Amino acid sequence: MAILSKINATSIKNLTVEDKRLNDTEIKGFHARISAKGAVSYYLFYRHNGKQVNFLLGKGNAITPTQARDMAKAQAGKVASGVNVQSDKKAAKAKELAKKFNKFSVYVEEKYHPWLIANSTRTADQIKSVLLNNFKELADMQLSEISAWHIEQWRSKAKKLNKAEATINYNVNTLKGALSRAVEWGVIDSHELSKVKAYKLDNNRTRYLDPLEEKALLSTLTERDKLIKLKRLSANEHRQKRGYPQQPCLSSHTYADHIEPIVILAMNTGMRRGEILSLKWSNIDFSVKVLTIKGESAKSGKTRHIPLNNAAFNVLTKWREQNPFTSFVFEGNEGKPLTDFKKGFAKVVEDAELQDFHFHDLRHHFASQLVMKSVDLNTVRELLGHADMTMTLRYAHLAPEHKAAAVNLIG
Repeated sequence: MAILSKINATSIKNLTVEDKRLNDTEIKGFHARISAKGAVSYYLFYRHNGKQVNFLLGKGNAITPTQARDMAKAQAGKVASGVNVQSDKKAAKAKELAKKFNKFSVYVEEKYHPWLIANSTRTADQIKSVLLNNFKELADMQLSEISAWHIEQWRSKAKKLNKAEATINYNVNTLKGALSRAVEWGVIDSHELSKVKAYKLDNNRTRYLDPLEEKALLSTLTERDKLIKLKRLSANEHRQKRGYPQQPCLSSHTYADHIEPIVILAMNTGMRRGEILSLKWSNIDFSVKVLTIKGESAKSGKTRHIPLNNAAFNVLTKWREQNPFTSFVFEGNEGKPLTDFKKGFAKVVEDAELQDFHFHDLRHHFASQLVMKSVDLNTVRELLGHADMTMTLRYAHLAPEHKAAAVNLIG
């Protein structure tokens, strides 16, 4: 129960947890609160435009009762003249925040990235990398100085370097998200990147492999595997002659590295790149041949289950034999998931002589094979994890020869 007394060293010393609050008898609204752990805080209560405001003067471990009293008098005087001291305090804090984090690289490193991690954003490190590595020219700029013109210049350079428009859109949207959060936090007043309109993309691109291309891809993977094993064997023989320690032997392994298992798994499950990299062995039930994509790893945010066909089941079984003690199916350093395999896959595509083919096209290939085998579109939608039928409908007209066969049924 709150008690009435002049706030001074003696009254604060006698304040107990049971008292909870001490109201000063001389300065209106001046009071002290004591927490369940005995910590004292000083406040000034007042009204501004009809709203109640409880202004924190300071903590008992930082200021004395006398200092708190002097502060209360000063702030009460401002309140009497119509000043909302709480708003002034927030404005001063925002100004201090802006001064500390306004430099782009500092903001990303010390403010935005830690916030992403604290909010369990699974792509926190990726977002940080996108911002710092793709927008290096912004590193020393103040957030408030980043203009639409700067980003248009950046996009122009990216286009000349043959960056995909989808990638450019992703990078710019990531930057927009970071700056919008800075506005919410009061680091900057606003940003003008809304003026930078995203490139319109052809989202109906459905590149998939014809039978000859699929054969070329699989044979290239097999040959690549053999070559890596032969190189390792030759290197070990050379090291043995020189008395150097040998590298782990690969001849007893089915796969020389992760590239072939990842490609085969993508071709036979339609999983996205991020879903594959975040996949854990605990997500796979080998007894019933079902793989589970957890909601936190899925783009839709919803959990889905994918039955494993023979190719997917066999590759996972053999890969598990090579990696019996890892947590992630495709593990990188220090028990963390593998982060990238872009160069390895690009070399496979080049050696297989596939034109205009990207890793995501393996997902299109999976879907197209299902549609051409007369699997209904709703089942395809469920396997791909699409939220609705809109995205799945692109596969309804994949193969001209199937449409021709259809109309020929009545002609």
